[in-house]
Order: sequence, then C-alpha cells, then structure tokens
Amino acid sequence: MITRIARTAGFSGLLAALLLTLLQSFWVAPLILQAETYESAAPAAEHHEHGDAASHEHEHSAEAWAPEDGWQRVLSTTGGNLVVAVGFALILVALYSLREPNRVATGALWGLAGFAVFCLAPTLGLPPELPGTAAADLGQRQTWWIGTAAATAAGLALLVFARHWLFKALGVALLVIPHLIGAPQPAVHESLAPEALETQFKIASWLTNAAFWLALGLLSAWLYRRSSQA
Repeated sequence: MITRIARTAGFSGLLAALLLTLLQSFWVAPLILQAETYESAAPAAEHHEHGDAASHEHEHSAEAWAPEDGWQRVLSTTGGNLVVAVGFALILVALYSLREPNRVATGALWGLAGFAVFCLAPTLGLPPELPGTAAADLGQRQTWWIGTAAATAAGLALLVFARHWLFKALGVALLVIPHLIGAPQPAVHESLAPEALETQFKIASWLTNAAFWLALGLLSAWLYRRSSQA
C-alpha cells in the first residue's frame, strides 16, 4: 500500500507540476516580471526615508541570491512546484486509500476540493500579490491562511459526508467564520503596479491553480485506479 501511494503521488505530482510550471511560465511569470519593473523604477528617495537600519536591510536583500530570468527561474519554479505537487498528491492518495474513487472523474471533484481549500478560500481574504504590494505582518497572514484552509477542509468534509443536518450546518459555519473574522490587512493598501495588472495577476493565479488541481485530481485518481487493477 505504501509503495502504491508513493508511486501514484510521485507520478501524478510530477505531471501536474510540469503543467503548472508551463502555465506559470507563459501567463503568470510575465505579469510578475512586469510588476518588478515598477518596483525597480520606484524613486530611490523613498528607500532612504526609512533610516539607516532599513537602508542596511534593503542592501542586504539586494545582495541575496535570486534566480536570474531564463532557465534559472524556470528550474527554480519547477523544483518548488514539484515539491508542493507531490505533497498535495500524497494527501489526495491517502484519502483515496480511505475512500477509493469509483471512477476517474471523481478525482476531479477531489481536485476541486483541494483548490477550494488551499487556494480559493485563503485568497478570498489574502489575494495573490505582485511585487511591490503592501502586506500585513507575515506571521498573522500565515496564521489566518492555515486556519482558513483547515476550517474550509473540515467544512467541506461535513457538508459532503455528514448525514445529520446539524453537522452540515456546522460545515457551513466553518466555511464562513474565517471570512467573518477577516484576514489581516496592511495599515495602508498600496501597490506600485497598476490596478489592471493586479487584476490580471489574480485571475491568472486562480485559473492556473484550478487547472493544476484538476489535473492533479484526475491523474492521481487514474493512476490509483490503474494500480489497483494491475
């Protein structure tokens, strides 16, 4: 069983990661590069207003290594996507071992659930951000993101699998509560990139992640069912 789970997660994660990298390279990455031009063009005087400590921090950040445009960035993105995709695939396949999909199309439903839990619900409060966008404290954002993902997963599970209406009502409450609490926001909402570019980036991020999760769900379900029939 462990070998079956690992093999299914490995192959489906690899293929889904390659698809995600391809979509990001042609759609998402160009928008990020365009936003970086606005960040680089920001007046240097704004950076000196923060004082010596902040200036030192900016200098340190500028000296930090970052992948260059081209093959380095693509390779770095592919590696990151592969690690994340295999991790998510392991979660899906582990769920299949508890409740085996009766057909490949069921994998698409699991994939959409994963998209709702790890992408859609958290980004309703913390939308994808381009470089140069003001943001709240990182620790607070991470806490809210984790809590929202966990509440969404539990809420969807109760809605789909629970029989009693009280549990289904609890599921609805879990879906809504994180957004009633609200995601942490910066003191001032500002961005160096134009609003139209931000909108394009949000749409591109949502659609590429939706395609990734659909592919991951379908591939993992197909490979899992195929290995069970072998």
